[in-house]
Amino acid sequence: MAKTKPVINVAFVGHVDHGKSTTIGHLMFQVGHLSEQKLQKLKEEAQKHGKVGFEFAYYMDRYKEERERGLTIDLAYEKLITNKFEVTIIDAPGHKDFVKNMITGASQADSAFLVVAAGPGMGVQPQTKEHVWLLKTMGVNDIAVLINKMDTAGYKKEEYEKVKSDVSALLKNAGYKMDQIEFIPISGLKGDNLTKKSPNLAWYNGPTLLEQFDKFKMPEKPTELPLRMPIQDAYEITGIGTVPVGKIETGVMKVGQKIIILPGRTGKGIEGEVKTIEMHHETLPTAEPGDNVGVNIRGIGKKDVARGDVICDAANPMKVAAEFVAQIAVISHPTVIAKGYTPVFHIHTAQMPCQFIELIEKTSPDGQKTANPDFLKNGDVAKVRVKPIGNLVIETQALNPHMARFAIRDAGATVAAGVCIEMKAK
Repeated sequence: MAKTKPVINVAFVGHVDHGKSTTIGHLMFQVGHLSEQKLQKLKEEAQKHGKVGFEFAYYMDRYKEERERGLTIDLAYEKLITNKFEVTIIDAPGHKDFVKNMITGASQADSAFLVVAAGPGMGVQPQTKEHVWLLKTMGVNDIAVLINKMDTAGYKKEEYEKVKSDVSALLKNAGYKMDQIEFIPISGLKGDNLTKKSPNLAWYNGPTLLEQFDKFKMPEKPTELPLRMPIQDAYEITGIGTVPVGKIETGVMKVGQKIIILPGRTGKGIEGEVKTIEMHHETLPTAEPGDNVGVNIRGIGKKDVARGDVICDAANPMKVAAEFVAQIAVISHPTVIAKGYTPVFHIHTAQMPCQFIELIEKTSPDGQKTANPDFLKNGDVAKVRVKPIGNLVIETQALNPHMARFAIRDAGATVAAGVCIEMKAK
């Protein structure tokens, strides 16, 4: 079956409990992806767990543990066909422990909905800030804001305006252009403004959630760059063999193509050939940037590949970094960052400790530049030299921006985010 509509990956991000999963579940019910019987079953299950009103969220939370804890842990994917696109919805966790999955989610997204709840005790939360910075650093420039739980705020316009103004300040600060961002008031639980205009929100005349999908920009497909597919996971499938899955970031993958998986276990890479490509259970002759695919590769065993490896075109592979220079923004470090600091870098799907070996220059929030500073603190933007403690592939922003972005995490929080600007190969 030929793909008729362009694929777009849209992440839903936002603070835990601000209603992302419920919103997506209810949207799926309204577009007919979730039947009345299935909803009834989910309702009963929600009641059984003492979670009345969680039935729509349960639709996205496929895993038992998540239902019991009432949290989204891993990334859930859902397909939705709109007038213009075939949308892959990524429901990214908002809970703090799960920010690392959230980073993977954001790095796969073309566009995103930032969900911020209105009403008592809601609004902008510390994690809302973190998510905005992450989206920006991960290169997700095309976003819309869902102001959720309008039912708990009496559907009042002034409640909407209050959240809108707080979120606007945050987005502006992160470098978003405000004239391109829609703020959509909704109720994920009650279903207002998801697929049709709600009489409860008669004062609002912008798009509904469903209409906004089609207002997102068509993702530019970096097909002219060499093939890069970061591996999200590798499955062993009986009768087929090892099947790495992931999203193609750049280039085109073709059946019969010679590839190399880097860094692989040895750091030298493993060569192979693309046997088959599958997407949503259909076999494809080629796959393009933005496609989430499973690939069967001739000459590769389960032990050869792991999450964080990248499938590259054999004729134009990535290089393993001995060290690299990065431009970073320090988001939230409890004290200061000095030379010798070794946090975990999250780059495409890889997680790798890297050591800061030189602080080259910093620009403080007021624009003051300092060469070779002693330390970096929150709000600083800096140029630093880092050394991976292990084998890591990364490219410079000039060469391939899609493979240059990363987030830096330490002790369960995102400390900084940045891009690679120079690289020295091993």
